Amino acid sequence: MLRVTQDRPKPDPATYIGSGKASALAAACAEARVDLVVFDNELTPAQLRQLEERLDRKVVDRTQLILDIFARRARTREGKWQVELAQLKYLLPRLVGTGTALSRLGGGIGTRGPGETKLESDRRRIRTRIRSIQQEIDQLRQRRSQLRDRRHKQSVPTVALVGYTNAGKTTLFNRITNEDALASDALFVTLDPLVRQVRLPDRRELLVSDTVGFIDRLPHTLVAAFRATLEEVAEADLALHVIDAASPERDHHMAAVRKVLEEVGAADVPSLDVYNKVDAITADERRRIADRDPAAALISARTAEGIDELVQMMASRLALDTRRITITFDSSRAFDREQISRLYRVARVVSHVATNGRVVIEADVPRRYIARLTAPETPGDNANAS
Repeated sequence: MLRVTQDRPKPDPATYIGSGKASALAAACAEARVDLVVFDNELTPAQLRQLEERLDRKVVDRTQLILDIFARRARTREGKWQVELAQLKYLLPRLVGTGTALSRLGGGIGTRGPGETKLESDRRRIRTRIRSIQQEIDQLRQRRSQLRDRRHKQSVPTVALVGYTNAGKTTLFNRITNEDALASDALFVTLDPLVRQVRLPDRRELLVSDTVGFIDRLPHTLVAAFRATLEEVAEADLALHVIDAASPERDHHMAAVRKVLEEVGAADVPSLDVYNKVDAITADERRRIADRDPAAALISARTAEGIDELVQMMASRLALDTRRITITFDSSRAFDREQISRLYRVARVVSHVATNGRVVIEADVPRRYIARLTAPETPGDNANAS
C-alpha cells in the first residue's frame, strides 16, 4: 500500500492535487503496482475524470469508499434503501460527460451500487428511483413518528446510543438490554436502529436504541438518507455519547460526533458522555478523564465494569428517581382505569384499596411520571394525588 500526503493552500480545480503532483503520483503508482487510488476527500466529477485519465487507474474518493462500506453492511430493506438513496444522489451529477459512470458500480471497493443502464436513460431512471426510494423512506419516517408518539403517551423514556463508529455502542447496547445484536471490531456494522425495552430491578422501564456510527466529515448524502434513522436521536430523552477512551483520536472523534448531532437537529438533546473501553487504558489516564469530565461515566462494555453505575446515572438523568404518593381514582371511568394500568407499568405499587367504586393506590412513582398520572383528562376528572 502506498500513502501520499500533500499540503496545498487550496485544491486544484482540475485534478485536486495539481498536474505536477498527479504526474508524480502516476509514477509512484506504476512503481508500486497500485491498481486503485483512494482520495481522503470528496472529488468533483471533473476532478475524478481528470485523475483517472492522468493516473490510468481507478480512482475512488472518500464518499465513494464510505458508501461502499455502507452498502456492504446494509442487511435490512430499510438500510439498503437508505444506502441506495445516498449512492444515487452521489452518482447523479457524475453522469455528465462520461459513458462509464455506472460501470464503476460493478463490484469491489467503490463500485458497489444500483447497477448498469444505458447512459441516455441513466438520469431519468435515477431520478425516478430516487423519488420511489424517498417515498418509501418518508413512509418509514411517518411510522417511526407514530411509534415515538405512542411511546410518549405510554410515558416510557428513550435513551439513544450515539458515538463515533467502532466506539463500542452495540456492545454496550447488548450489555444493557441483554440482547445479542451483531457487534464487531469494524466500521459501520450497525446501520439499522435497534430499540429494546429495559426493565430495571425496581420495575422502572426505559427504551434503549442503538444507532449508526458517526464519522468525521460524514457525507451529506448519507446524513440526508439516514435522517429517518437519526431522528430517533433527535427525539430521545437522553443521548449516551459513547467514546472510545483508548483511541488516540478521542477528542477529534468527540468533536465529529457533536457536529453530526447538530446537523440532524439533536444538539439540544440532554447527553451523557460515556467513556468506553477503560479496561484498555492506564489508571493515570482514567484519572485524567475523570478530572476533566467529572460528570461522565467510565465503563467497559466488554467486561461490564461501571455498567451498574451507568444505569443509575441514566435513571437519575431521566428523572426516574421515585417519590411515594397516594392517588385516588374513580373505577367507573375509562380514563382512570387507563391511569391505573399505566401506574402498574411505571411504578412500584405499595398498596391498592378499592371501596365503593373508588380506588386508592399508594406507589413509588418516578418523578417524570407524576404529573402525567395525576393530570385530569377534563375539568370534571377527580383523580388526585397526595
